[in-house]
Amino acid sequence: MKKLLIFVLCMFMATAALAADNALLEKAKAEGKVSFYANMTAIQPIMDAFNAQTGLKGKYTRISTSKFLPTVLTEFQAGKLMADVLQAPLPVMEMLKAKGVLTPYKSPAAAGYPDWTRKDDAIQVFGIEYVALIYNRDLVKPADVPKRYEDLTDPKWKNKIVMANPATHATTIAWLVGLKENVFKSEADWMKFLKGLAANRPMFVKSFGPTPAPIESGEKLIGISMPKYIITKAPAPLDWARVSQPLLGTPRGIALSSSAKHPNAARLFMNYWLSRKAMGMLAKNVGEYVLAPGVFPPINGIDKAKVIPIRTLSDKEIRSWGARFKQIFSAS
Repeated sequence: MKKLLIFVLCMFMATAALAADNALLEKAKAEGKVSFYANMTAIQPIMDAFNAQTGLKGKYTRISTSKFLPTVLTEFQAGKLMADVLQAPLPVMEMLKAKGVLTPYKSPAAAGYPDWTRKDDAIQVFGIEYVALIYNRDLVKPADVPKRYEDLTDPKWKNKIVMANPATHATTIAWLVGLKENVFKSEADWMKFLKGLAANRPMFVKSFGPTPAPIESGEKLIGISMPKYIITKAPAPLDWARVSQPLLGTPRGIALSSSAKHPNAARLFMNYWLSRKAMGMLAKNVGEYVLAPGVFPPINGIDKAKVIPIRTLSDKEIRSWGARFKQIFSAS
């Protein structure tokens, strides 16, 4: 009898959920379209799949991380924000929420996500912009691949490392601080790592985007970069160092706009984005580390890695640490 009651209850809940989905779909169809602002690249296939499944016209506009906050705030304050749904690194999303740009919504599609991913009543974290040591597998011998972050201080890597500028690139600044707070046992050990890395005179680029090219060409052999490039730059000879320590990264968030012109289509799209289907596409096609249970990018060994989110640094902290890192890396 107990099993029968559980079965009936599950069927009732499933039927209710389906009815709710169908009702939302009909309301969304009446609105006809949805606009999505994101800082991520290569997500058009997800938009195409959403459009095909729902019959809506979903439009994706990419805005770089550095321009995301000023662009959205300028449009919002002028009453001209076109986005129904917004996606950006968590620190950016939190600043948008503080300015009243986001509105509360709890998506049922995120029910199985880790508890920590529900940051507040509006922002849902769905992935981590994970950082790792990427190297040229054709030019770096297996025995030379770093086993720990500290191995980057070995003099054999002098003039052979590429990384985003630690004085100006916010994610790299947060990553270095994350190592201090989550990996190294003492500040002295961390500082020794920083000075050793600086002594190897890494080449600085503006962001993570340009880091794979010099590794692929052999100009540099290793970089502080993102594992997703193993997928997006294939068949480039890229691999990642399976260090014994955790991988760190900035959480990625998604939320609805408080000025959404298509609120039902926005909810429908957010539900779709957080589904296993969409997250599977994001992991498989783009190499992203997503938080839908059991979904991993097809990068050998990533499913065994411990990937943890780093805390959000304030603007003041970013500026302060950036200035300090500039001094450390300039001194070498």
